[in-house]
Amino acid sequence: MPSAPGIADFRSSLLHWFDAHARDLPWRRTHDPYAIWVSETMLQQTRVSVVMDYYPRFMARFPNLETLARADEADVLAMWSGLGYYRRARALHESARAVLAEYNGEVPRTAAGLGRLPGVGIYTAAAVASIAFGEAVPAVDGNVERVLTRYFGHEPVAGAARSGKLRREAHRLVDPDRPGDFNEAMMELGATVCLPRKPLCLHCPLRQGCATRGEHAGAPARKMRSQTTTLALLQRRQWPKSEVLLEQRPSDAAQMPGMWELPQLREGGENGDAPLLTVRHSITNTNYYVSVYGLAANEQKLLLQGGEREWVPVSNLLERPLTGLTLKVLKRLRVMPGYSGAGPSVVIGELAPDAAREFDAALFGAE
Repeated sequence: MPSAPGIADFRSSLLHWFDAHARDLPWRRTHDPYAIWVSETMLQQTRVSVVMDYYPRFMARFPNLETLARADEADVLAMWSGLGYYRRARALHESARAVLAEYNGEVPRTAAGLGRLPGVGIYTAAAVASIAFGEAVPAVDGNVERVLTRYFGHEPVAGAARSGKLRREAHRLVDPDRPGDFNEAMMELGATVCLPRKPLCLHCPLRQGCATRGEHAGAPARKMRSQTTTLALLQRRQWPKSEVLLEQRPSDAAQMPGMWELPQLREGGENGDAPLLTVRHSITNTNYYVSVYGLAANEQKLLLQGGEREWVPVSNLLERPLTGLTLKVLKRLRVMPGYSGAGPSVVIGELAPDAAREFDAALFGAE
């Protein structure tokens, strides 16, 4: 661990770099604890570029904690649709309700208080408390863990931050005068300079004291599994008044309970037709290789037995909590309103096989 003068140099170098190189992100333009809380929840296991698209829309729909707390869960999930890890949205919604009911709508000002809310972990509590309220607590996410591991020359051990080893070191380093900026600077450094592969060490403000100065062998990545599945797109009537048949996942499903998706096609249901679309979609450690076939509205007998189904107007799709895969497919097939033009001029399920192939190749290309 650096000495006291070394810690002062560490803080000074890092914050000077951050002041000059921090990205202009919308959640950095506010001290509103609710807005910061939303952003930190979205950023968990999600790229900044993706959150940049979702965050403004979510905040426009739920501009304060009370509007989120009083919203229906389905509305919250609809605004989260496509962002993945839907437990985050449910936990954020539940916590907002708890703050409204138990704290008179005032977000707890300390990491300890935030950590008592449902679904708020150590990292999120520390990030919000330090950025919004100036509490001198370290926020150690995956980026910060990598920076500290390399700086101190530790062996990269999975779960080191959770075990508290790096957090104790981070607690000594955090700047008591600018704890929020310090934590954001550490995260920024890991995201833009101290990269997992080919770190940009010549641009690092901490390179003089770094024990590693380069990439080291990391923990082996989890092996991805592969799974194939076939989905069916059934539409009624012509654009823009068409409806899409969707199926709701059971409330006790292990993944994405209550979300809406395209129904699965039973084996042989494609009848030799070409798929409208093939796409790869990853969820945790599984790569799904998905083929989507167009069926006529009266061909529901070709579907696997599933959950509750409903014909949903295309104009209402954005109001439904759709799974990320469903959202991806409906965007690429130009069914979603507001995406990639006016959509198909006929019901997709009635396209001839050759037309389907041409439609897919011309408009969407390969994955």
